[in-house]
Amino acid sequence: MRSLKAIVMASAIALTASAAFAADVKIGFVVKQAEEPWFQDEWKFAEQAAKEKGFTLVKIGAEDGEKVQSAIDNLGAQGAQGFIICVPDVKLGPGIVAKATANDLKLMTVDDRLVGADGKPLEDVPHMGISALKIGETVGQSIAAEIKKRGWDMKDVGAIRVSYDQLPTAVDRVEGAITALKAAGFLAENIYDAPQAKTDTEAALNAATTVLNKHSNVKHWIAFGLNDEAVLGAVRASESVGISADNMIGVGIGGAESAINEFKKPSATGFYGTVIISPKRHGYETALNMYEWIANNKEPEKLILTSGSLAVRGDYEKVRAGLGIE
Repeated sequence: MRSLKAIVMASAIALTASAAFAADVKIGFVVKQAEEPWFQDEWKFAEQAAKEKGFTLVKIGAEDGEKVQSAIDNLGAQGAQGFIICVPDVKLGPGIVAKATANDLKLMTVDDRLVGADGKPLEDVPHMGISALKIGETVGQSIAAEIKKRGWDMKDVGAIRVSYDQLPTAVDRVEGAITALKAAGFLAENIYDAPQAKTDTEAALNAATTVLNKHSNVKHWIAFGLNDEAVLGAVRASESVGISADNMIGVGIGGAESAINEFKKPSATGFYGTVIISPKRHGYETALNMYEWIANNKEPEKLILTSGSLAVRGDYEKVRAGLGIE
């Protein structure tokens, strides 16, 4: 009996100690645009991991290099042991690594991968990203299928490439879409570049409007870009110049709230679909991986790539449920 009591007491002490340790773990989650729905969702799922494991999550928005440096120092001063970051500029890589090391913080990246001075990925920093090329190909394939379904002649179709070439992920996504479109017979000379100043809807609208006004003789249009906001901007631009929904096919990436709201409208718009990438893995899993690294010295895989699923007006609820998104 004494032996049994000793075992029970030891187990209780161990559980208490474990809970106490978890409460001492503090993890930062730094994002480049805190107001965007994608990052709000990442934070939401990271908070789920924090509640499950009992650690403290510190959410910080940092939209430029100076604020990133300040955020890392802030986390160090708070006694955090590690942080996950989606950077505003991947070229900040060496500085971020140096600052994390100076503050004795473990570092993981999410969404956008850090690069060194030579432009190559910093492979020693664990990263969860998106297979940008594959997702872009899904966009291109879905647009090509819809072009065929509508019976459009490829020579009559213009493509708005809403671009943000400062970001490698953006380049990979649009190049994946272009590769798939060309494979389906789309004409390269009918692809028009619409460079955006920022990655939001307003910047995309301005960029796409310029293209549409310059090529007003084009009969049908398609649009693709980095995210849902890029494509929604192009769709809004098409509406502003009198192009009907029947003559526009836009496929975004992300499955953001703005995209879902588009599907909920009484009538279909030129926003045909979105390739949903699950923020659950990017928020929950990275936070959990960082906790395991801190608590159990279990270092995450160096590179984890996630993929996406096409959702359209008629099936988006089913697709979201399959990806664990409420």
